[in-house]
Amino acid sequence: MKYTLDKFLNDFNSDDVCLKWLVEYRYPDGIICKNPKCKKYGKVTPHHRIKNRMCYSCDWCGYHVYPMANTIFEKSTTPLRYWFYAIYLMSKTRCGISAKQLQRELGVTYKTAWRMFQKIREMLYEKPTKKNGVVEVDETYVGGKRRGIVEADETYVGGKRRGKRGRGSENKTPVFGIIERDGKLVAQKIADCKAGTLIPLIKENVTPKAIIYTDEFMSYKPLDKMGYMHDVINHAEQVYVLNDVHINNIEGFWSLFKRGVNGVYHSVSKKYLQNYINEYVFRYNNRGNESAMFYRMMTSACRSVS
Repeated sequence: MKYTLDKFLNDFNSDDVCLKWLVEYRYPDGIICKNPKCKKYGKVTPHHRIKNRMCYSCDWCGYHVYPMANTIFEKSTTPLRYWFYAIYLMSKTRCGISAKQLQRELGVTYKTAWRMFQKIREMLYEKPTKKNGVVEVDETYVGGKRRGIVEADETYVGGKRRGKRGRGSENKTPVFGIIERDGKLVAQKIADCKAGTLIPLIKENVTPKAIIYTDEFMSYKPLDKMGYMHDVINHAEQVYVLNDVHINNIEGFWSLFKRGVNGVYHSVSKKYLQNYINEYVFRYNNRGNESAMFYRMMTSACRSVS
């Protein structure tokens, strides 16, 4: 079922409606009065909306509750419906949307649009669960510039120069990913691609009974001695699929992520790279239903800030 712009505008056509949705999400059983002087202290009490203020008041004691407190909306002067629309736009794209586009659509400043997207991305992190079954593992590099000389570890493929694993480049940031076939993905920015970095992450995110597929990168070699069922696809020999052995799923995600970074954002700083990774991982893990995607992103973005 498609969640269209018309439906969004009908569901969230004012700040009052958006605030009501936020209250129902954050207080599904009703608002508990937290005023120690109230005779109903610690209990669910009727609350009414205060006119011209984004808060509710206890009918018994008048104690004010601010639903936007401790969320990404707290202290924001941007209309709540603008925040919800930003979430809607983010849920509707596969390759991302730029802050410049949000600026043009809402009429806010670029600084405001950029901050809104960053705050939303921070909330899209999903705590990973251990992967089982058939698992693909791979690393990639994001950003950086090509050097003007040919490095010793570069190869020539089809008459063109290509660097191996980000070598021969400057300022590239390594990113590591683990994906369960027909399941979910976890990806994160890492300091380097040494075995001492990658192997602990695999142990943390993959059960011992899993079958792990990787390429021939030497940092994965210790998996053979750790009890994992480990099989390798040799990309150096231009072999990309051998029966059921491949890492095409994780490489497909890298391709989608890099197209978004290069085509939409053009460049992403190392400082905020993980936020962008969180956004793409969230969309990948919740793909399949457009309406569900929007509300899943809404509930993630609207939860309390830890």
